[in-house]
Amino acid sequence: MMRWVKSSFSFSNGNCVEVATRQAQQGNERLVRDSKNPFGPVLIFPPAAWDAFVREVKAGTYGLH
Repeated sequence: MMRWVKSSFSFSNGNCVEVATRQAQQGNERLVRDSKNPFGPVLIFPPAAWDAFVREVKAGTYGLH
């Protein structure tokens, strides 16, 4: 069973995403879904794409700080 995690910064109104990790051939993939629709679509990020996304968020590229 997949373990989905919400950020500790999530709002109580349910407007957030959840992330899970899944082992794949090329490493750990990250799966992302809308917490309001747990049976809806899931985005799958290969390790390199997820690592690049996290680096960009930490660098402030998306203005999320």
